[in-house]
Amino acid sequence: MVGIVTLNHAILVRIQARQHMPLAEKDTYFVAVKLFLEKEGKLFILKDMWGDWDLPGGRIRKDEFDTPLEQIIQRKMLEELGDNVKYTVGRPVVFMRHQREEATADKQVIRIFAIGYEGTLISGEPRLGDHHVEMKWVDIATFKPEDYFTGGWLQGVQDYLKIRRAKK
Repeated sequence: MVGIVTLNHAILVRIQARQHMPLAEKDTYFVAVKLFLEKEGKLFILKDMWGDWDLPGGRIRKDEFDTPLEQIIQRKMLEELGDNVKYTVGRPVVFMRHQREEATADKQVIRIFAIGYEGTLISGEPRLGDHHVEMKWVDIATFKPEDYFTGGWLQGVQDYLKIRRAKK
């Protein structure tokens, strides 16, 4: 009985120590939603105006704290794909952590935690939004994401392709 009490006390002490971790030691992330949009065996990718490849989606705004994620996805898809696209949003399949320099004068490095959802294009053709300069449909079976993506986005796309290719 003494061993159990001592072990439980040690665990409790560690938990309490974590709860008192100074804020400066904690990391801060933006949160984003991304869509792995597919049609006929192809995945949709975008190149942003800063030269980085990306998936449709983006960060949650400050005023969207209480907004359902599905509505945030709808807003981002409208901004990035246009209003003539119909699609389905499935379940979350990949979680990503990405670090990047902001396109600001001070080049601040920020971190993003993103939830990647399955998606299927039903009708319409995406158009480029204000922050993108190129778009492609790439073959899921043969696409090499390392030729396009970097960092956490690369890892997320690789994870997604591994899941998708295992289904075949």
